[in-house]
Amino acid sequence: MDTKYIFITGGVTSSLGKGIISASLGKLLQARGYRITIQKFDPYINIDPGTLNPYEHGECYVTADGMETDLDLGHYERFTGIETTRDNSVTTGRIYQSVIERERRGDYLGKTIQVVPHITDEIKRRILLNASKQPLDFVITEIGGTIGDIESQPFLEAIRQLRWELGSSRALNIHLTYVPYLAAAGELKTKPTQTSVKQLQGFGIQPDVLVLRTEHELNDDLRRKVAHFCNVDVEAVIQSQDLPSIYEVPLNMQKQGLDEICLKKMKVEAIAEAELGSWYDFLERRRQAKDVVNIALVGKYDLQDAYKSILESLAHACTYHNRKVKTHFINSEFLNQDNVAEQLQDMAGVVICPGFGQRGIEGKIITAEYTRTHDIPTFGICLGMQMMVIEFARNVLGYTDANSTEIDPETTHNVIDLMETQKTITQMGGTMRLGTYDCTLIPKSRTWKAYGEKLHIKERHRHRYEFNNLYLGEYEQHGMRCAGFNPSANLVEIVEIPTLRWYIGTQFHPEYSSTVLQPHPLFMDFIKACLWKS
Repeated sequence: MDTKYIFITGGVTSSLGKGIISASLGKLLQARGYRITIQKFDPYINIDPGTLNPYEHGECYVTADGMETDLDLGHYERFTGIETTRDNSVTTGRIYQSVIERERRGDYLGKTIQVVPHITDEIKRRILLNASKQPLDFVITEIGGTIGDIESQPFLEAIRQLRWELGSSRALNIHLTYVPYLAAAGELKTKPTQTSVKQLQGFGIQPDVLVLRTEHELNDDLRRKVAHFCNVDVEAVIQSQDLPSIYEVPLNMQKQGLDEICLKKMKVEAIAEAELGSWYDFLERRRQAKDVVNIALVGKYDLQDAYKSILESLAHACTYHNRKVKTHFINSEFLNQDNVAEQLQDMAGVVICPGFGQRGIEGKIITAEYTRTHDIPTFGICLGMQMMVIEFARNVLGYTDANSTEIDPETTHNVIDLMETQKTITQMGGTMRLGTYDCTLIPKSRTWKAYGEKLHIKERHRHRYEFNNLYLGEYEQHGMRCAGFNPSANLVEIVEIPTLRWYIGTQFHPEYSSTVLQPHPLFMDFIKACLWKS
C-alpha cells in the first residue's frame, strides 16, 4: 500500500506527552505487522539540541548515524526498537539552513525566497524523506511545541498542504490537548480543548482524532461534548489518563482502539491483531516487583529529563531482575570529602553521569574514589568514565595534578586529552565524535562477560576528549585495565578494575541503545552486581 502519514500536534500546554503518544501508536501499528517510523519536527531555530543546556530541553539523544536530537527519539527507539537516523529529527534551523544554502548556490534562479512556498516545500520534502529511502507503511510525525506558537506556523501550513495533496486516506491528524480539573468547582473543563481545536481549524487543519490528557477519568457525556464542539467522531475522542508507567500507555491506547480508529479512517484493512505478548510480560514483571534497588545518580543537572535514557535503562534492567529501581540524584557540585560517605554509603550502586564543563567535576572525582575504595558497584558513563580515570591517576598512580585538558589545559599529566581530530575545530555543534563506532572487547574481562562473551560490539558516542594512551601501561600495571578499544583508532573505550565487584567506565553511551524488550547488557550486569547489597 502507499505510505500513510499520521501527524501528531499538541494544544493548550506543552509537555503533555506527544512523544509518548507517538511512540505508543507506533508500537501498536508495528505490533500489527506494519513497517513504521516516527519522526520529530521541532520549531526552535537551533540546528540541533547539541548546544542546548539540558535545563532548556532535557537530554540530548544521539542516533546511530551521529545526529544530536530531541529526547523524544529515545522514546521512539525504546518503545519500537527501531534505530532512528538524522532524517527522523528536523528543526526549523535545519530547514532554514537548507533553504538558505540553496539560495546562495543560485538553485532558486533569482526568485524571492518566502516562507510559502520555499520553507513549507522544504518541510514537506523532509516529512516525505524517510519513506523515499525505505519501504514504510506508516510515518508518524510529531510536531513539537503548541498550537498558537508563532514558530510552529510554517509546519502547520506544510501539514495542511500535504493533507490536501495526499488525500484523507493517506494523511491523518491526531491532536493532543489538556482537560484541566478545577478542584474548587469539582469539574473538568473542556473549553481549553475547544479553543485549541478552533486554533488548529483556523490553520486549515481539522483533527481526525483527539487525545485528551487528564488526571481524572472522562465520562461519556464529556467526550460527547468535546466531539460535538470539535467536529470529531465520539469514538475518536480518546483519553490519556495518568498511569503508573509510560509503558502502560500503548495498552491504554489499544484498549480505546486508537490504532484501529486510525486504520479505519485511513481505509486500511488490518493485516493482523497487535502482538504484544512480550510487552505484557514486561509490564507484569514491573507490577510484581516488590524489592527496591537504590541507585545514586551523581551529576550536575537536577532535572530528571537531563538523564532520561539512563533512568529508563536502569528501570529496564531492574524490571528484568524483578526489582524496582529507586534513583537518588546527588548534585556533584555539592559533594565533598566531608559528606560523600553520608550521601553514598546506603546506595546499592552508583552511576557517575555524563556531561560537559567544569562545574561539579571534583564531586564526581570524590565519588569515584569513595566507591572504588569501598567496593560499591560503579558505572561511569562518558565524562563519568573520565573522572574514574583521573581519580585513579591522582590517588593510585600518584599524579596529584592529573586532569583532563578540558578542565585544566596546563596539567602536566593529561590522562584525558582532546582527540587529535578535534584539535583544529573551533565551531560548536556537531563537531564531536558522534554516533555508532566499533569496539573490540578484551577476552575474559568483566565487560566481555557482560556482553555474553562477544568480541565485537557497536555503541554510540558523544564526546571530544579521550583516554591518553601514553598512560595505558601504568594504569594496567596498577590494576585499572582497558576492557575495550576502538579497532581503527586504538582509542580506549572501556576501563574496569577486575578486582572490584563492579567498577566499569565506558567512553560511549550504552543508555542510548537500551529498549523495553532488549535491555542493555551492561545495565543488566550492573544491576546484578548491585543486588548483593540491596
